[in-house]
Amino acid sequence: MLLNIDFNSDEAIYIQLRNQIIIGIATERIREGDPLPSVRQLADNIGINMHTVNKAYSVLRQEGFVKLDRRKGAVISLDIDKMQAISEMRDDMAVVLARGICKNVSRNEVHQLVDELYDLFSNSSKE
Repeated sequence: MLLNIDFNSDEAIYIQLRNQIIIGIATERIREGDPLPSVRQLADNIGINMHTVNKAYSVLRQEGFVKLDRRKGAVISLDIDKMQAISEMRDDMAVVLARGICKNVSRNEVHQLVDELYDLFSNSSKE
């Protein structure tokens, strides 16, 4: 699994890990039932603390993307329902849209961006 961590980013490393794993699921580079690397293995590969990886895996579990199995470790398990997903998207998008409005991003620009990203993720899952 290829993950790119920006150590100079203001975004926490565990959030970067979480986001990249979610994008991997959306683009089907990571599929339901796929095991994730062990906490120790991923921490060693990236050069970060094991607690950081553990935190990312815990957040993914809480959000319904990962199941923790004592024998297999962290496994992709999508048990999140659509209404919950929409509610979470609304909460996440509210802040993103408010930031865009503060920066004078127009409604059309937002729609174009959403369409572009949706197409990117939905088309890559069909390949």
